[in-house]
Amino acid sequence: MDFDFSDDQEQLRDAVRKWVDKGYSFERRRATVQKAGGFSRAVYGEIAELGLCGLYVGEAHGGLGMGPIEGMVVMEELGRGIVLEPFAQALIAGGVLSGYAPAELQSQWLPGIASGEALVVLAQQERGARYHLDRCDATATAGGQGWSLKGAKSIVPAGDQADAFIVPAKIGDQIALFLVPRAAAGVTTRGYGTQDGARAAEVVIKNAAASLITTDGLTALEHAVDIGIAASCAEAVGVMDKTMAITAEYMNTRKQFGVVISSFQALRHRAADMKMQLELARSMSYYASLKLNAPASERRAALSRAKVQLGQSMRFVGQQAVQLHGGIGVTDEYIVSHYFKKLTQLEISYGDTLHHLGEVSARMQDTAGVFA
Repeated sequence: MDFDFSDDQEQLRDAVRKWVDKGYSFERRRATVQKAGGFSRAVYGEIAELGLCGLYVGEAHGGLGMGPIEGMVVMEELGRGIVLEPFAQALIAGGVLSGYAPAELQSQWLPGIASGEALVVLAQQERGARYHLDRCDATATAGGQGWSLKGAKSIVPAGDQADAFIVPAKIGDQIALFLVPRAAAGVTTRGYGTQDGARAAEVVIKNAAASLITTDGLTALEHAVDIGIAASCAEAVGVMDKTMAITAEYMNTRKQFGVVISSFQALRHRAADMKMQLELARSMSYYASLKLNAPASERRAALSRAKVQLGQSMRFVGQQAVQLHGGIGVTDEYIVSHYFKKLTQLEISYGDTLHHLGEVSARMQDTAGVFA
C-alpha cells in the first residue's frame, strides 16, 4: 500500500503549517483566544479563508469536496499549534449534512459551513449517557409547523458561539437527527472554558423548532462521531509530534552536572520510547482515516481500535514530556504544559481509552480474520 501523500495533499499541509507557524503563535493563542474565552470568530474566519471549512462539502455548495486523508492532514497541522477553534466540527457537520440531510437543508446550511460563516456543531452528549450513543433522553414531536425538540446536551464545543446544533433526539423509540439553530426560541446556552483552554457549553432546548436531518439518526450519529474520532486521532498525532520536538529541544539545552541532559542514557531511552509511541499512534491514525468510508461495522471497529492506541500513546507521550522537563513542565507559563492538557482532553473525547477497549472487545470475533 502506498502511504505517500499526493502533491495536492502536501501543498495543503504546507499551507496549514505556514498559517499555524506565522498566524497562530503560542503568544497569540494565550493573549487573544484564551483570554477571549477559548474561541475567536476572527481566527475561525482565518481558517475558513484557507478553504479548510469546506473540505467535506461538495463543490456544488461551495466546498472542496475532499476526503478523510485531507481532513487528517489538516488536523495534524492544527494539532501542532494546539489550535483552540473547533475545526473538527466543520468536518463533522459537512460530512453529516452532505451524507444524510435532505437537499433543501443542504442548500440552506452547507454553503455557510464551507465559507466559515456558519459554525454548526455536534451536540450529542447527555448526562448519564457516558459515551453510549444509543442512550438519548431528548425527544422530538411533529406538529403543524414542523418538528419541536426538547432536551439538554452537555460539553457542546463552542456551544454558546455556534450558529446551529446537530442534535440526536428520540421519535418514539427511534433516534433521529435534527438541526437546531441557536437563535431558535427555546434554546439557551451556558458557556465555560475547558481544560485545554477551548470553549464548550451546556445547551438546553425547550420546545424549539428543529429541522429533520434523518430518521436513521443512530447510523448518522455513529458516522458523525467516527469522523470526530478520526479527527481527534490526527490532531493528537500533531500534538505529540510537536511535544516531542519541544522536549528534544529542552533536553539538548538543559544542563546538569555540566552537560546537557540529552547525554544521559536513561533519558535518551525514555525519549526513544516516546518516539515509538508517536509512530504507533501515527500508523493507527492513518488506519482510522483510511477506514472512515468503510461499511459501518468495519468502520466502527477500526475507529475504536485506533482510539485505544491513540489514547495509550497520548497518555505516555504527555506524561513523559512533563517528567523529562521536571517542575517547569507543569507551569502555565511554559508551552509543554498546554500540550499535555490538550492530549489529556483528546484522550477522553468521543470515548476514552477504556470505553473503546470495551468496544473492541465487544466486536471481537471467533478468529482474528486471518483464518476462515
